[in-house]
Amino acid sequence: MIEIRTAKKEDAGRLLEIYDYYVRNTAISFEYETPSLDEFTRRMENTLEKYPYLVIVRDGKTEGYAYAGVFKGRAAYDWSCEISIYLDRSARKCGLGRILSEALEAELKKMGILNVYGCIAYPEKEDEYLTTNSADFHEHLGFKTVGLFRQCAYKFGRWYNMIWMEKVIGEHRDQPASVRRSTHISEVCFRKMETAGQQRELPAAKNG
Repeated sequence: MIEIRTAKKEDAGRLLEIYDYYVRNTAISFEYETPSLDEFTRRMENTLEKYPYLVIVRDGKTEGYAYAGVFKGRAAYDWSCEISIYLDRSARKCGLGRILSEALEAELKKMGILNVYGCIAYPEKEDEYLTTNSADFHEHLGFKTVGLFRQCAYKFGRWYNMIWMEKVIGEHRDQPASVRRSTHISEVCFRKMETAGQQRELPAAKNG
């Protein structure tokens, strides 16, 4: 069974464990050092003040998380946001990323967000630290590359590019409604039973 819900403070340790792999072993994250548990928890709490922060749980085990954040800190950018998604390294390429991303997008639509952006590390040439998998994943979700910054990040003794990818998820009206704060998902918002190779979706639960 797969469940998606809003992250809680108690999830921070497991989520940090997932993130730690990407900091120490990949150029997917451009951080050099894994943040402390206190710092990671503070980041979560800051995000949850306005934006969705979701975790995906499969058969009782948290397999990944996704969240949105400020695109630019000016009022005129309120209808845009930046997203991030991380899966446990053993849970990649099995459909969880798409499920989690679609759940996050649904929550952003409820807020009134119109433009979604991903800031993605991109190699000149694939190596042991970075491939184009993240960009390819976002492209499959409907994102398009709208910007390229060459050799703007240095990690593991080499230079990496960064790309911005964009997906428009709402209609741009002359007088847009104000963006609302995210409502926390207090119960499971998605369930999928997997039995004998068949998948059966169950009704979504209510938001809290």
